[in-house]
Amino acid sequence: MIKIRSLTKQYGKNVVLRGIDLDVVPGEFLVILGPSGAGKSTLLRCINGLITPSGGELSVAGFDATNTGSRRNLRGLRQQVAMIFQHHNVVPRLSVLKNVLTGRLGQVSTLSSLLQLFSKQDVALALDCLRRVELEHKAGERTDALSGGQRQRVGIARALAQQPKVILADEPIASLDPKTAHLVLQYLRDACRELGITVICNLHQVEYAREFGDRIVGLAGGKLVFDGRSSELRESHINLIYGGFDKAQEAQATVGVTQSEVQHPAELSLQGALS
Repeated sequence: MIKIRSLTKQYGKNVVLRGIDLDVVPGEFLVILGPSGAGKSTLLRCINGLITPSGGELSVAGFDATNTGSRRNLRGLRQQVAMIFQHHNVVPRLSVLKNVLTGRLGQVSTLSSLLQLFSKQDVALALDCLRRVELEHKAGERTDALSGGQRQRVGIARALAQQPKVILADEPIASLDPKTAHLVLQYLRDACRELGITVICNLHQVEYAREFGDRIVGLAGGKLVFDGRSSELRESHINLIYGGFDKAQEAQATVGVTQSEVQHPAELSLQGALS
């Protein structure tokens, strides 16, 4: 589904991603953990073709995500990849239903897209997506009348209406209270399980990563420092992730392991470091 090899991204002298290697399989719920500035959002933007990597290989659902110069390739990529943003990115003056229907714009003809003409099938799909996030009864209301948590659920429904193979969620619960945050992540995991959609979700909260992620990837200083099942995440790994890139390098040197070993803790024999 997603194959990343030696991926780098830099802006001038500022290196944001440092040789990322990652595979994501269909239907997997992958959580990316890391502090602000670790490169989490940059990685998602590379996967969706919003920015062009500086180097490396990146294949998503059969499309070359490094080839952002080809409009045909980029359109095909974005038809397969939906985004859920931290600040909802809904249109407040539109109804809830029309916001969800904007998820269909990339799937219809250019004329229909410009005129916002949607078929009965599109409307039925949008209503079903609202049902999945328990907002079908709000379909006719203006979106600016909703709470922040409800707007984020509209964002999820819009992403589902796109019928993507991949959903990228960039800090989707950052501004939500714990109860609403848990609900939003539950909707995402349900979509992953029931529809077979691959979900990659950037988070700060370790407890949510453990609860909802099939697998967790840790980024520090633009480098992959952990890659394992949720049950494999230990306090030592959390210290690597949130200690920063310099501390990650220092910790690796201290325990005498290679980068690949830190990424895959199940293969380690470092009982002392992981206890």
